[in-house]
Amino acid sequence: MSVFEFFTQNWIVVVVSAVIAYLLGSVNTAVIVTRIVTKGKQDIREMGSGNAGFTNVLRSVGKVPAIFTIVCDALKSIISVMIGGILFSIAAQNMENPVSIIRAGCYISGAFCILGHSFPIYFRFKGGKGIVTAAGMMLVADWRVFLLILATFLIIFICSKIISLASIICAVMFPVYTFLMCWGIDCNFYGYSMRYALVCTLFAFIICVFVVIRHSSNISRLLRGEEKKIKAKK
Repeated sequence: MSVFEFFTQNWIVVVVSAVIAYLLGSVNTAVIVTRIVTKGKQDIREMGSGNAGFTNVLRSVGKVPAIFTIVCDALKSIISVMIGGILFSIAAQNMENPVSIIRAGCYISGAFCILGHSFPIYFRFKGGKGIVTAAGMMLVADWRVFLLILATFLIIFICSKIISLASIICAVMFPVYTFLMCWGIDCNFYGYSMRYALVCTLFAFIICVFVVIRHSSNISRLLRGEEKKIKAKK
């Protein structure tokens, strides 16, 4: 059974996983933390860059709120992906080789969690750009890709001190690393099918495109040499 056939026959699993992930993703930590710290007087989306994410919280509110933001944003993604993986594994338990189906479930849940983070239903559909949420998804979906992305991010950030640049490069490398791990290792050494590698790479590419589009304003500033380097509010 192909992934497409599984989706058509088990569409309720897909819908439930997507809805749960979206609703969890919509719990935007940056907005909540900023309101708590400022006692409801300020909205992170009206401060600094206007982005409801870790970097803007770090610059506009402080280090401790930023740490809380990054941890919670990663956790909501991890929980979403785990739920998706469990639901898809239950639905695919009678299949001979359910690996690609379960992995697809992880990516679908991760993608909708990122969508919820970026367009949260609880906060007028104005949220963050999904980098930390995407990282949480990678950690559960494929820890090898997560480690490669983490190493790439640290190298670019240490050299440039620009989080957006590191984030954009990591987004672009996500489908590349995913294909290298799935095809280069899983298919050649563990006997997984090429279909499995292509499914994983396709979902990684979709998430890559979404994240890059969300960073379009950052890309414009980078090209003009106007993107700010990271500097935390004390």
